[in-house]
Amino acid sequence: MTEIPILFENDEIFIINKPAGMSVQGGQGVSHPLDEEFAKQVGFKVHLVHRLDKETCGLMVVAKNAKAAATWIELIASKQVQKEYTAICFGEPVINGKKQKSGTISGTLVKKNGKKSLEQSAVTNFTVEDVKTIEVPVFSDNPEEEASKLVPLTLSKIHLKLGTGRMHQIRIHLASVGAPICGDDKHGAFKLNKLAKKTLKIKNLLLCSSRLTIPTDDGKTRVFEIELPEYFQFSTLNFPFP
Repeated sequence: MTEIPILFENDEIFIINKPAGMSVQGGQGVSHPLDEEFAKQVGFKVHLVHRLDKETCGLMVVAKNAKAAATWIELIASKQVQKEYTAICFGEPVINGKKQKSGTISGTLVKKNGKKSLEQSAVTNFTVEDVKTIEVPVFSDNPEEEASKLVPLTLSKIHLKLGTGRMHQIRIHLASVGAPICGDDKHGAFKLNKLAKKTLKIKNLLLCSSRLTIPTDDGKTRVFEIELPEYFQFSTLNFPFP
């Protein structure tokens, strides 16, 4: 069983650091989901109050009982809990034909509910923290041949705050403005992912729930922040984002 790091605990909640590749909830074809594995780890049933995609890593709030879960679901819905993310993307966000260092992405997302489709409004606020361009080799389909040429590849480190919390919202919104997240084969750029996997050894979705602000009993707030996993750094090519 994967030991899930606990950053904070009180009478109502845990704040944990979810590893990439772990589904938060069980279902058909899902093995070792977080809600089951973490319950085994702490010795009692836990309650989810929000979710992260399977391939997204980082900070989550997990409640200790149903009453606490209801309280924290309401705190999240009322935006008293602030979730912030970090993504490494191909390219830079382009809005109205211009590259933007910060801004808001808004638009309707479609959620499937059986045979019905539900339209949901979605808002994502972003700030580009860093941009780097390197040349990477392009190979032919013959594995014995050397790289035929070098091409520039631009990557950006983007900080994100959610105005809404829709399924795959960040991934869809960033792809819609020309900055798909590295490693996102569902909503991102398949050809660039293939190139990055071969040249930069990127195998994971590079999206992390990296900062979490929660209210405290004294009316103040407390902030939790984690370092990005090592696989965000591209250290093998001396191409880190600090």
